[in-house]
Amino acid sequence: MAKAKLYVDEDITDALARALRAAGCDVISAHETGLHSRSDEDQLRYAIQEGRAFLTCNVKHFPRIAFRHYTEGRSHFGIVVSNQLELGEMLRRVHYLLDNWSAEELRDIFLWLTPVQ
Repeated sequence: MAKAKLYVDEDITDALARALRAAGCDVISAHETGLHSRSDEDQLRYAIQEGRAFLTCNVKHFPRIAFRHYTEGRSHFGIVVSNQLELGEMLRRVHYLLDNWSAEELRDIFLWLTPVQ
């Protein structure tokens, strides 16, 4: 199974993307693509075009956006939502996600990033 590629939106520091890349993960951030001031839908559309799961701390908007994609039958490569966390904890959780969920398993899934046991 293919490893998931990840797009990190502007609500999360681009230091996360750099740290994950240093560990061998395929990750880009909104800050690096220049999309940091674009709408939520624009950023998700970019992630979809690039075949990437979408990681955000925007818990206000993305549950609704994910539900709309579901009800309209629009596909995506995964929408992962998290509370704001310190970098080390976010890194642990995202590593666990990328190590345990394939690209195929994340496709069209809305997932809350949970603590690692």
